[in-house]
Amino acid sequence: MRIPVLLLALLVSLPVLAEETKEVGHVNTAITNLGLTRSHRVVVERFDDPDVQGISCYISQARTGGVSGMVGLAEDPARFGLACTVIGPVRVLEGARRGARGENVYESNTSLFFKETRVHRFVDEERGVVVYMAWSTKLVDGSPYNAIAVVPTR
Repeated sequence: MRIPVLLLALLVSLPVLAEETKEVGHVNTAITNLGLTRSHRVVVERFDDPDVQGISCYISQARTGGVSGMVGLAEDPARFGLACTVIGPVRVLEGARRGARGENVYESNTSLFFKETRVHRFVDEERGVVVYMAWSTKLVDGSPYNAIAVVPTR
């Protein structure tokens, strides 16, 4: 009886993430196993922030191919690029978290265990911009890989 209550509490406490992620395209960077398995590639995906209307973000990430990549056991490199753009009138909804800790709006698993690429949103109302920061949960010499994109709200 306690387990269903605990699971429900966990689900309710999870952050709201981008509702839809769409692969825009990819390029193969190296053929693996003579072309018999998926090649190494760089994938471009689009996501929209659920609490900021009028902005779309694009993230490019390396994806490992080969047999391990096909079955989900590969560890993808912690390298990525991030760009966000205005696609219509920008409106930051009241529910958008403000403050120094920001809010997680995107996650992508980059290994079977313990490594993800995440994108946090920060609202800088003083300057009238929304800042998106992509970062890897893999620590590299105490500092994760990261990238930012800044979009005006006015």
